[in-house]
Amino acid sequence: MNMTHYMELLSVNQPWNLLIFMGIPVVLAETLAITELYLLFTRNVTGWVHSLNRAAGITVGLYFIGVIGYLMATAVVPITKAGEWRTVIDVIAVGSYLIAGLPLIYIAMQELGVANQRASQEHKKKVHAICVAAFLVFGHIAMITGMLDPSLLGHGGEVEDTTPMTMTK
Repeated sequence: MNMTHYMELLSVNQPWNLLIFMGIPVVLAETLAITELYLLFTRNVTGWVHSLNRAAGITVGLYFIGVIGYLMATAVVPITKAGEWRTVIDVIAVGSYLIAGLPLIYIAMQELGVANQRASQEHKKKVHAICVAAFLVFGHIAMITGMLDPSLLGHGGEVEDTTPMTMTK
């Protein structure tokens, strides 16, 4: 089957790659998004929902540092060096997935006091909400383009199992 490297990553080494690169980060990010909405509507900045929001933000941000580092080293750089991108569809899918992690990393850095140290609580809440929204936009772009067939823009042939993104080891 002809597929993007993004979709190939999720489909090989079942169920581990799906859990590592989609399940865990999405559950954490969706927990962050849902608790963010609750906090924005209630303005309750204390209690267990706020603690859950903060924990999810820190965890998913730090998690994405590892994911991005790993995928850059084992997939993006080798695929780029070998000239094996499967059209711009492939680049957008993988790139959007990696970009989606950046706002989550920023949330973690803000929660850990590394970023926005001197900002007001109101400003920090705005940045937090904007970062959640950015993650959702880029994450959905990655998922939608990742499901496209690269042959729509001219990539021919079946996908070989030898590409670096398969990570079946």
